[in-house]
Amino acid sequence: MNQNDYYQVLGLDKNAAQDQIKQAYRKLAFQYHPDRNMNNPAAVQRMKEINEAYATLSDPRKRQEYDLLRERYGSSASEQFRRAHSQEDIFRGSDIDQIFEEFAKSFGFRGSEDIFKEFYGQGYRGFEFRRPGFFVRGFVFGGQPRKAASENNRQESLPATDRTGRLPLGITGRFLKSIFKMAGVELPEKGRDWRDTLKLDPVQAQRGGEVEYRYRKWGKPRNLMVKIPAGIRDGQQIRLKGMGSPGKGGGEAGDLYLRIEIRRSFFQRIRSLFKKIGL
Repeated sequence: MNQNDYYQVLGLDKNAAQDQIKQAYRKLAFQYHPDRNMNNPAAVQRMKEINEAYATLSDPRKRQEYDLLRERYGSSASEQFRRAHSQEDIFRGSDIDQIFEEFAKSFGFRGSEDIFKEFYGQGYRGFEFRRPGFFVRGFVFGGQPRKAASENNRQESLPATDRTGRLPLGITGRFLKSIFKMAGVELPEKGRDWRDTLKLDPVQAQRGGEVEYRYRKWGKPRNLMVKIPAGIRDGQQIRLKGMGSPGKGGGEAGDLYLRIEIRRSFFQRIRSLFKKIGL
């Protein structure tokens, strides 16, 4: 495993407990905090790697997905994970901002809002909502919606799993929206993902290459050329980034997932029929 492996970034074994993950992150976050490493670009980059590793491994669902990629891809697992998830996906539900706020109160460091804007630019947005006896704080990553009509969207071959994520702080979407509506804040929201089936014959699946797909989701139907990796298997998915529903409040567009269905040859169908009738 190389240094980009999330476990190695945090200095942990793959069997580390959740409380060990948090302890390791707090120690490293304090060590590489930008207010303790002025004029040190290497520390900033290291801090971003630590944040990404913790945001992934501290979430049981994301950790399980990363572990599966780690078993399959080894040292390139983190790269595969980033390809399958936007920055917003990775940090959704994380308590990183709360930890930085604790540092700010205890050691006089800058607050999480200033730190994360320095790290991640203006796409980062913190939020805070106060009412008597009620307080919510968190953060999201926003940005301009991607052009859903572009044929140049990134494509990735993914396992056949549902990649829906949680909203910040684990609060249900409807309740969280009502909170921000009362506060007069429009929370960036990623558009809904769309799903469809792409049928291939065995030769196409084995050789890979470009395959025509009839795209019907946006107004007038049109044909797209989808790149298929060689050796793709039945049930895998191709993700067309940004080709789902448009986002809201500056959020990015959803994605289009094409589930691969490999057509069986005539002889395979006959063989299957014979098996069913016991011949």
